Amino acid sequence: MSTDSDAIGLAIEPPARWRDRVRTWSGSVPYVRATDTLIALAAASLPWTTTALAVFMLLWLVAVIPTIDWRQFVLDLAQPAFALPIALVALALIGVAWSETSWVERLHGIKPLSKLLLLPFLLGYFQRSQRGLWVFLAFLVSSLVLMILSWIVLALPQLKLAHTASDGVPVKNYLDQSQEFALCAFALALPALTAVRARQWRIAVGAIALMLLFVFNMLYVVSARTALVYMPVLLILFASLHLSRRATRLLFAGVAVTSLVVWTTSPYLRQRIADVSIEYRAHDTSGIASTAQRLTYWRKSVKFIGEAPWLGHGTGSIRHMFTQDAVGQAGLEAEVINNPHNQTLNVGVQWGLIGILLLYAMWISHVRLFAGRDLVSWIGLAVVVQNITSSLLNSHLSDFHEGWMYVIGVGVAGGKALRARRPENADV
Repeated sequence: MSTDSDAIGLAIEPPARWRDRVRTWSGSVPYVRATDTLIALAAASLPWTTTALAVFMLLWLVAVIPTIDWRQFVLDLAQPAFALPIALVALALIGVAWSETSWVERLHGIKPLSKLLLLPFLLGYFQRSQRGLWVFLAFLVSSLVLMILSWIVLALPQLKLAHTASDGVPVKNYLDQSQEFALCAFALALPALTAVRARQWRIAVGAIALMLLFVFNMLYVVSARTALVYMPVLLILFASLHLSRRATRLLFAGVAVTSLVVWTTSPYLRQRIADVSIEYRAHDTSGIASTAQRLTYWRKSVKFIGEAPWLGHGTGSIRHMFTQDAVGQAGLEAEVINNPHNQTLNVGVQWGLIGILLLYAMWISHVRLFAGRDLVSWIGLAVVVQNITSSLLNSHLSDFHEGWMYVIGVGVAGGKALRARRPENADV
């Protein structure tokens, strides 16, 4: 009887009082821990499955909405790091108006950037949460398990969990796997350095060993050549931020010696580099032509941007433009794609120089979040710089896997960095 009375009372109580109850309930310790666990599970699932990631992120968003202080959220939107991802998605939405492709293609063109809408929520939430390191640790452990399995399936391909084109790739593809392993290796660099300086030798040896396992997997098992572009950039960035000149010279001397040893002992790496010249000379799509393909995509994309420089050809227009240009062509010139393998060109074809300006403004605003020298700032900066650099050869912000790495990494690290600047914020 009392249960029925409570239900009737809850149904007729004023909305303000009901909101207070929801706020109190959603602010309870078990609820907050469950919410933090959901985002950690999303990060842990990222190396393995797209479906689980989407489910966990949706559940996290549903769980976090009752905890939001909407007045503060609106104030936060005045900051570029919050506003610019929304502005970029808004441009994609508006861009359907002048696109000449089908409505299916227009709507499909919005999807790759839609994940950016979660960035303000993540940044806001992790200004209050103390458990951001849970997310990074979950991703690290999950990637470590994947790396161990990668070595195993190299010797025993029948143990692959999914059909993949490359040896040593248990799930997904070597591009995603390289992005994960490289980020983990560089994220461990600062804990290793801190442990060395504190003479905590067990921690230092463990962190360095894990770093080497991730790196050697990329050099001896399987790797995207894009990693060979952004890894030196991250190495230089780390040295400039955290090492003295003498330590930097010693580091690069060690890297040079190690690179020579790897080059002489890794047939896989030598073949990957040698393939570049072979691919450059390719003129059709029947064989290996990755380098020549990219050069063709880039040349055509620059031409398309020149035809509509300010606002581009509209959302979802990439395939349409390549289809029109392929008429009467042969070989690589006749190839029709919806991804020019460069994030700047991807944005520029669809939304012109306005879109490119918003893209770079967003990247710069996120770099500026991580001015500190602590672990969280280093991880966040590594995520942004890796994405910017790898996006020279791929559309990694638009890609599902690398895009979510960016959103979760910047959202969690950026929120914690903002929280460090605003100690008056209440902890969750």
